[in-house]
Amino acid sequence: MVSWRTTSAWQVEGAAVNRVRRGAIMYVWRDRSGTSAIEFALLAPIFILFLLGMIAYGIYFGASHSVQQIAADAARTAIAGLNETERRTLAADFIRVNAAGYAFVDPQKLSIDTHDSSADGSQFVVALSYDASALPIWNLLQDLPLPGKTILRQSVIRVGGI
Repeated sequence: MVSWRTTSAWQVEGAAVNRVRRGAIMYVWRDRSGTSAIEFALLAPIFILFLLGMIAYGIYFGASHSVQQIAADAARTAIAGLNETERRTLAADFIRVNAAGYAFVDPQKLSIDTHDSSADGSQFVVALSYDASALPIWNLLQDLPLPGKTILRQSVIRVGGI
């Protein structure tokens, strides 16, 4: 209890204001209506970074798979050739005509190496090298561990049947 004899009117009014302030602070402290907005503001940038990272890596993996598929399809096409020169021509023609139809692959950045296997003369090798430096994965943060900018894939097929 506040005694009028020992305290002034200003002190009584100050105590009442302090109680109101404490009540307002406790109300704000206990109020949970804005927590969702604050949590979203804190977590949304991280979520968006993960999402963009998954998309960029997905594009890289898609390009890598497309390069492997081009090599395999070219090797299957080359098997119809009677000698190494004809197989090289068939594989190169297949890649020149069809590479643009594969996802995330620019045919201008694709280099081809076709030859009979040196280890086993009954096998034909189609090796492709793709410059993936134009893919969007390289625009992410530079501190992330990223794969190489050159995708190397090859396909080996037996020549002359089983």
